Amino acid sequence: MAKVYESISQLVGKTPLLEIKNYEKENNLEAKILVKLEYFNPNQSVKDRIALAMVEDAEKKGLLKPGYTIVETTSGNTGIGLAAIAAAKGYKFRVYIQDNVSQERFQVIKAFGGETIKFSDEPVIAKALAESNGDFVAAIKAFREQVLSKEENIFFVDQVSNPANPGIHEATTGPEIWEDTDGDVDIFVANVGTGGTVSGTGKFLKSKNPDIKVVAIQPGPNSLPSEENPEPEEITGVHPFEGVDKERVPSTMDLSIYDEKFEVETYQAFEAARKVAKTDGILIGTSSGAAIYAATELAKRPENKGKTIVAVLPDTGLRYLSTNLFKEV
Repeated sequence: MAKVYESISQLVGKTPLLEIKNYEKENNLEAKILVKLEYFNPNQSVKDRIALAMVEDAEKKGLLKPGYTIVETTSGNTGIGLAAIAAAKGYKFRVYIQDNVSQERFQVIKAFGGETIKFSDEPVIAKALAESNGDFVAAIKAFREQVLSKEENIFFVDQVSNPANPGIHEATTGPEIWEDTDGDVDIFVANVGTGGTVSGTGKFLKSKNPDIKVVAIQPGPNSLPSEENPEPEEITGVHPFEGVDKERVPSTMDLSIYDEKFEVETYQAFEAARKVAKTDGILIGTSSGAAIYAATELAKRPENKGKTIVAVLPDTGLRYLSTNLFKEV
């Protein structure tokens, strides 16, 4: 019997796991690397999961009603997911987005009918970022208190403190990995942006097997702004969670869930993304490259010989064609 879907919301999740065998062979790896291809979501990123979950959670709680505008601050992919869900459900959407993300993000959100505003064009966000040395969490808090609290008929999604964010990964991403591997998982690897993916997925996997090692990725020091390098090429959507003030860590990041912090520099993420495109035919973004680089280094460790490493690849490389990611290939 034919199966016809009625909304893109029904297409979110159930993304495939792929063993990157050619890449393993090319790098002489003796551990198995399985990558969860989140670009199989309808809008090509892992953020489709939380976009749908946070919107439907707000609807159930009466926080989002017909005629309301959905509002969010983001580095891009959450905005794209929310723009699509808003369009499908008949809501208006407005997003405040980091200046340095790829142009594709702005274009896609606008294609879905969403309104995009750069952080630098919103005075409260720009001021808060300047005064806090780029503290994304502090900027959102100031914006919420000074601007959004005075608006009516809006729903501010606030992914960095919304429990539906890690909740949907515990309910879907974790179980999918467990079922698709028949429980054969030794190490789980994920980037930290809001921390929802690593927290929710890690919580579920550890509930099934406490011995599973959870590895959380943050940018290396040379890929973060500093006095010596105020505008480095950053890994989009990946933020530090160790070595920073606790106030800068989103509440959606469970600091007790990971067993190891792994730092990746932007050039390392670029190199991994470029390599796997050529070995296995998967085109991925910078943060996905970071996940593959971390998984590769873990696979090289003698103690991990014969083990299974699962890495979440957040999005597609098609969102990075205007950046430097593939300019040198």
